[in-house]
Amino acid sequence: QVQLVESGGGLVQAGGSLRLSCAASGRMFAIGWFRQAPGKEREFVGRIRLTGGSTDYADSVKGRFTISRDDAKNTVYLQMNGLKPEDTALYYCAAAPSYCSGYGCYRGKAEYGYWGQGTQVTVSS
Repeated sequence: QVQLVESGGGLVQAGGSLRLSCAASGRMFAIGWFRQAPGKEREFVGRIRLTGGSTDYADSVKGRFTISRDDAKNTVYLQMNGLKPEDTALYYCAAAPSYCSGYGCYRGKAEYGYWGQGTQVTVSS
């Protein structure tokens, strides 16, 4: 059984930083981060493969956000720097239960079978 618990959201001023955590248990091949702003679709932010550790990011966050993992703690982190008001959203981590190889894997919501409860990030201008 896969379980995901997010933490670390909050209120920050534009230009500031936050680090989100996703404590994970169970069998999975990748963990993704998604976000959903009010009135908008849930969108891909980034992901990390749990074998090999490769990462992939949406263009909107590339160079500002970094995903890492601590295997000893079974935790994946989303470090967010240079935050902008448009980053305000409910952030979710999600676990992919199936293996996918090749370019573009793990960017779609349908590839993730398990979702955390979400943590709110609010960036003030």
